[in-house]
Amino acid sequence: MSKKEMDLTNAQILRRKAEEQLKEDEEKKVRPVLEADVKKLMHELQVHQIELEMQNEELREANDTAEAALKKFTMLYDFAPMGYFTLDSEASICELNFTGAEMLGDKRFSLINSNFKLFVSEDSLPVFNNFFRKVYTSNAKESCEVILGYDKKALCHVYMEGIVTGDERQCLLSVVDISGFKK
Repeated sequence: MSKKEMDLTNAQILRRKAEEQLKEDEEKKVRPVLEADVKKLMHELQVHQIELEMQNEELREANDTAEAALKKFTMLYDFAPMGYFTLDSEASICELNFTGAEMLGDKRFSLINSNFKLFVSEDSLPVFNNFFRKVYTSNAKESCEVILGYDKKALCHVYMEGIVTGDERQCLLSVVDISGFKK
């Protein structure tokens, strides 16, 4: 092996050998390229280019549809007039909308992973615990009325409905402030 070959990497050596092999093969074949072959190949490449452009347009349309659906979901979920919560089996808050955060008196990001039971008044805690147990055991929609509050400070009277869905067994909870009806 020469000094020059020793300075080259394996990939470079392999490429050089492949180029030499190709050159030898071309010299052996010396077949004239027919104009028909070139035209056929050119046609195939143009068709393939058009197919790719059509697929690209379909992807753009699918992306636009997904963005519109996301915007609609955001409006329906985040800005709904009722609180939406996703709780795990321990009643920890996995997700919530802006109205739910407002009901609990804190910012949304601060409430993630907090236990929802901390925001249920002491007087209402047995009602909530019974409701939450029934949601997980009945696998049906359950409802109850409780008072949200903490540190012996009532926040609001609420009506809530919950159901457990999906493989993750999370509780989807909708909460409506009914304080105005209680007065």
